[in-house]
Amino acid sequence: LPSSGNDKNYSYEYFFNESNVCERGNYFVFYTHLTTIFYTLAFLLSLLGNTLVLWILFKYENLASLTNVFIMNLCVSDLVFSCMLPFWAVDQSFGWIFGEFLCKAVNAVFSTGYYSGVFFLTLMTILRYLSVVNPLSTLRSQIQCCGFLVSLAIWTCSILIVVPEVIHTTVQEGLDGVKTCDYADWKWKKVDIYQRNILFLFSFAIIVFCYFKILIILLGAKSRRKHRTVKLILIIVVAFFLSWAPYNILSFLTTFPPPTCQYEKDSNLAFHISRKIAFSHCCLNPVLYVFVGVKFKRHLLRLCNQCLPCGISQVSSPGICSQGKFHYEDASIY
Repeated sequence: LPSSGNDKNYSYEYFFNESNVCERGNYFVFYTHLTTIFYTLAFLLSLLGNTLVLWILFKYENLASLTNVFIMNLCVSDLVFSCMLPFWAVDQSFGWIFGEFLCKAVNAVFSTGYYSGVFFLTLMTILRYLSVVNPLSTLRSQIQCCGFLVSLAIWTCSILIVVPEVIHTTVQEGLDGVKTCDYADWKWKKVDIYQRNILFLFSFAIIVFCYFKILIILLGAKSRRKHRTVKLILIIVVAFFLSWAPYNILSFLTTFPPPTCQYEKDSNLAFHISRKIAFSHCCLNPVLYVFVGVKFKRHLLRLCNQCLPCGISQVSSPGICSQGKFHYEDASIY
């Protein structure tokens, strides 16, 4: 990820040498306040939604299921990512006021949340591919037995990837006196952008291949549970890539000099809009679980009914009070 959360950086520089650069305009003043509000709302919604998903997983689900383990890790990735948004929200209004250590730490944690999310979504797709195309795969069985080690390996890999970012990000002070947290050398920022795009495209290629094979198999299958599971994972993956693809593409285009002033204005505005869409993804998965995940909706209803009088719960879901517990055959939250 571009390490600076301060979008004002892109506008300030244009007012110091207006004869040589393309002036952005006054819309950045409005944009700054809007971004601060947007990041704050995304953080609060992500905190509420992902914490609720984790609560339901720990309270009602079988965490021996590798699918549930990856769902849990995906929630943690979103929480790790979203917990850095308040820093960027403050940065929008006051510049980077948190010092050198937090500049490096916040960027590292932020990027770790992003990369781990990509890796867990890709691995979830591969496992679903193995379970549909080759249910007796020994690779799937081996991964199933090593869920904790696989998760640890993904987090370790995500952390190692951001080590250069930790080394090369620093606090800088602009001509206007506003401090920013960004790469000290544009060369390393380009490396970060290229690296992120390459990993993104590589993961996308794997996921497209897996789902192409899965859909061919499922066209002749009659298992509603398999269809339901594949459907939810597919929707989660598509939502992730639709959220992040525009931002990754536009950040890649920023590494090239703009041909015209108008192109620079338009691409800069598009980049900032795409970043808001990408950063808001951290609060999207819990919504998808509610609208697509059948078992998750049942668990959520059960959790709500425990907070209501028994008479009310019997109207909305008969048998919950009397039985006290649901019994499911499925091993995952789908």
